[in-house]
Amino acid sequence: MSDAMSPAVDATATLEARLARFPVRVADLGGACVSYREASGPDGAAPLVLLHGIGSGAASWVQQFEVLGAARRVLAWDAPGYGASTPVAARSPIAADYALRLRGWLDALGIARCVLVGHSLGAIVAGAFAAAASERLDGLLLLSPAGGYGAAPQAVRAQKRDARLAMLAELGSAGLARQRSDNMLSSHADDASRAWVRWNMARVVPHGYAQATHLLANADLVADLAAARTIYTGPVEVAVGEDDAITPPAACEAIARAANAPFAIVPGAGHAGYVEAPDVYNALIDAFCRSAQAQRSI
Repeated sequence: MSDAMSPAVDATATLEARLARFPVRVADLGGACVSYREASGPDGAAPLVLLHGIGSGAASWVQQFEVLGAARRVLAWDAPGYGASTPVAARSPIAADYALRLRGWLDALGIARCVLVGHSLGAIVAGAFAAAASERLDGLLLLSPAGGYGAAPQAVRAQKRDARLAMLAELGSAGLARQRSDNMLSSHADDASRAWVRWNMARVVPHGYAQATHLLANADLVADLAAARTIYTGPVEVAVGEDDAITPPAACEAIARAANAPFAIVPGAGHAGYVEAPDVYNALIDAFCRSAQAQRSI
C-alpha cells in the first residue's frame, strides 16, 4: 500500500496548515465565553463578522480570512455550544438567545458596528440580531439562509426537530460528517472542498448541534426580518447557490422578498458555496462590504 496521501487528505492538511495562521481565540463574556478566529486586517473599514451554519464552525471560513482579511478585520465565531463556546442556557433556545450572546461577544471585543454575514442557520442568528440591535449593523448579508420552522404547525416543527435529533443520536458527529457532508456541496465541488466540509462537520459538538436543532425548529427568520425592517434601513442582501439542495433558491428568494432585499443566485454553487467557490463568494462579500461602507459615508 502506498504511503502517499489521497488528494482529499492532502488538501485537508493544506487547509489545516493555512488555518493555523488564524488560531482559536477565546473571549470572556463574564459567566460565558465565545471561541472565535480572526484575521486582523487594517483599521478604517467596518469589521466583518461571519456566522456559520448548523454543521460547521469558525474554521470553515479560512478562505475568507485569507482574502477578505487583507482589507478589513474579519471575525468568525463558534456559535454557542460549538468549539469552546459556552452553550446558551435554554434547552430549547430561540434565536434571541443566540443574538444576545452575539451582542455580548461583540461588546467584549469592543466592536460597536459591523457588517454581519450569516450562512444557513447563521442567517437565523443574524436576522434576530438585526431585529434586536439594528444600530450595531453596517450591513446584513444572508447566504443560503435557513428560514426555520417557527411558523409551521407544531406537529411539523416537532417532526423536523426529532428526526434531526434522532439522526445525531444514531450517527454522532463523525457519522453525520460521513453521511451528510456531501449534501452541502454541488456536483461541481472538488475533493478538497468535500474533505474540508467533512472535517468541519466531524468536529461539531453534539450538545451544541442539538441545541441548534431546537433553534431551527423554533425560529422564524421571515418574521425577524420583517421586524428588523421596521427599524433598520441599511443594506440587506440575500444570495444562494444555484445548486443548493438544502435551502433552495426559491425558498431563499422568498426570504429576500420578506426583507425587501436584492437577491442573487451563484451559478454552479451548492449550500456551502463559500467553501467550494471561495473566489466567487469572496468577491460577493467584498462588494457588499464596500457598498455598505459607501452608503454609510453618504
